[in-house]
Amino acid sequence: MSRLPRLPDDALPDGTGAMFDIARNMMGFTPNDARDMARNPAILKGVAAMCEAVYAPGEVEPGLKRLVGYVASTAAGCKYCQMHTAHGAGGHGVDPAKINAAWSYEDSPLFTPAERSALRLAHLGSLSPSEVTDAHFEELRTHYTDAQVVELVAVISMFGFLNRWNAVMDTDIEALPGKHALDIGLELR
Repeated sequence: MSRLPRLPDDALPDGTGAMFDIARNMMGFTPNDARDMARNPAILKGVAAMCEAVYAPGEVEPGLKRLVGYVASTAAGCKYCQMHTAHGAGGHGVDPAKINAAWSYEDSPLFTPAERSALRLAHLGSLSPSEVTDAHFEELRTHYTDAQVVELVAVISMFGFLNRWNAVMDTDIEALPGKHALDIGLELR
């Protein structure tokens, strides 16, 4: 159960409405963590801008970005973010079987060598301290351009913040990503 009471729509601070509109357009629902952040509009504004920039169209497929976020969140133990990224991956056309196999990326035949290297980076880069080595990075760069590497590292870094925020706040999951997780039989770790 969330450690702070949920702010209702009529109690949201002035100037936060546009950020909630962005979140609803991007995700299909209003995220509870944003409601908590709205208590300090500057924090909400900064996090919203970061999420919008990281998830903006780029050179990395949106579904892969969500799988990277899912593996990063699994490594960090954030169930809230696991359900969010699984929902986002599904919304970007990633097969439920692939979402469910994401934590088994090394052995699953569902992943290409390029995807494995990105998910390995997410896994090892989300540990503290990071366990990414020069060899991992060199292998990653055989599959991705430098611009794509920056996008992948940005996703991992964004979830470093979001995983900590939601684990500490014990943020309640919203109905839509919670239902999606149940519908695809997602096993949270």
